[in-house]
Amino acid sequence: MLVTFPIALVVATLGGDVLWWLTADPFFARVSLWTSGWGFGLGVLSGLAGTAELLAGPGIRRRPESWTHAVAAMMLLATIGANWGMRLFDAQAAVLPWGLVLSLGGLVFVGLAGWQGGKLVFEHQVGVMIEGDEEGEEEPQPDLPAVLGTPAP
Repeated sequence: MLVTFPIALVVATLGGDVLWWLTADPFFARVSLWTSGWGFGLGVLSGLAGTAELLAGPGIRRRPESWTHAVAAMMLLATIGANWGMRLFDAQAAVLPWGLVLSLGGLVFVGLAGWQGGKLVFEHQVGVMIEGDEEGEEEPQPDLPAVLGTPAP
């Protein structure tokens, strides 16, 4: 669940850029500097965890969606890393036009990576633990004596 933080921070970076564009308040340029920096750092952490999962699971590596998800996530990291790096020297001057363009690009890559990640989880059940899914394992039955016809204690 590490990916929720970089996603939220990419969106917050775009929000800070738009608000700086509308108000010219230096506070919003600093917000975008911090959100892009934390988004990049936590994105790297998420990328390390995702890479370990990709390389460790042969079933995951066989799915083309895994590789497209990984490529989109690396493009996202490159985009938000460039966005953050550009803001380090002058946060206000970096917003227009390239900061805003990179923030929008980050949002596009969040959508692409999220779409492929959603396909992995919801269509292919990657990373989903289903109880009773092991071979030879019976699904546990609820303890409801009144429903089964025996009297309740």
